[in-house]
Amino acid sequence: MRRFNIATEEDILEGRASDVYFSRTMEVLKKVGRDPVVTMEATVSGPLDTFVTFSGLDEVVSLLEGKDVDLRAVPEGTILNPRDSRGIPVPFMSITGRYSEFGVFESSILGFICQSSGISTYATRVRMRLGSIPFYSFGIRRMHPGISPMIDRAAYIGGADGVSGIIGAEIIGRDAVGTMPHSLAIILGDDDAWRYTLQSLPRGKKVILIDTFMDEKFSAIRAVEENPDVEVMRLDTPSSRRGNFEQLIREVRWELALRGHSDVRIMVSGGITLENLDSLVQAGAEVFGIGTSIASARPFDFALDIVEVDGEPRTKRGKFSGRKDVFRCTSCGNTYVVPAGQGGPQCPCGGRVEGVLAPYLEGGRRVSRYPTPEEIRSRTMGEIGKMRAWKERREGNGKNLFEQ
Repeated sequence: MRRFNIATEEDILEGRASDVYFSRTMEVLKKVGRDPVVTMEATVSGPLDTFVTFSGLDEVVSLLEGKDVDLRAVPEGTILNPRDSRGIPVPFMSITGRYSEFGVFESSILGFICQSSGISTYATRVRMRLGSIPFYSFGIRRMHPGISPMIDRAAYIGGADGVSGIIGAEIIGRDAVGTMPHSLAIILGDDDAWRYTLQSLPRGKKVILIDTFMDEKFSAIRAVEENPDVEVMRLDTPSSRRGNFEQLIREVRWELALRGHSDVRIMVSGGITLENLDSLVQAGAEVFGIGTSIASARPFDFALDIVEVDGEPRTKRGKFSGRKDVFRCTSCGNTYVVPAGQGGPQCPCGGRVEGVLAPYLEGGRRVSRYPTPEEIRSRTMGEIGKMRAWKERREGNGKNLFEQ
């Protein structure tokens, strides 16, 4: 009997964390003696109105390692639109091998990339909105603990500066980030909770929560007068007490500055979304803890479709048959999907195009060392820089180079 409602690693590796019709398909093919070599590609069905910060590939590699398959994919941390410059669906992943080697894993493969990519994409959008302002992933309490490491990893890859989860922090190779809970203030009282918390924290991490019992403005004044070593004050005021949260932040910022504590930063958390980031920054928020909106980010509807059977291009209605390559222009960012082996097209801007898909497995063996979360996050940051440069180029030319 299971203690928790989660699939174990063994369940996933044995193909039991799957929709039943894949198992039935395997039974039928075995009965009729068919086991073709197929190529399956993962493309996005929706949403289509946003870019994708691709993630979750690490688990796909781990699942398929040892199977007699070849795997090519867009590297994690790469940012692409779901459609190329001509409206062709971009294959983010391509798997080739006998259907019996991996067909039963379709549900798991999609689950790995759909949810993770949704979270990493939302985190990237937050990073692009905040610029250099730090934000942290605080959302694992909103989701099943069994997937908390995945949530934190995806958020970090997407651009978060750190994560609150213990296991997630271990996976990304960073220290977990946390302040103090309301529970500590309720048990000890504000004064003792502040004092003992600050005593236990090293310089650079001296953060306290100031909205448990008192009005935030007066609590901030009291806290800084009693604890001049405090570096960050966190506001996590419930919506029923906020009123105008931005105005509350302005008041706290004013009172701190008036008393010579302009260096004390204000951190906000609770109900933070893309929609209210700008107003909170304008009000004076300098650090963000973002939970629900990142952890519950809409998954991408990736589909994994057969596009080739025994070397013959073949697929279902509404899809594009045949194996494909993906190229991107280094000058303007235009993306092109072309038949495999055809080579890169010439971009109208005259820039050089590069292949995007990279090999990860050949015959089930890893091709190279898999990058660390830190390295993948660096790729994401580089991709954000490219997007900004491409946007400036398009605006400078007076046209959208993505529309060709």
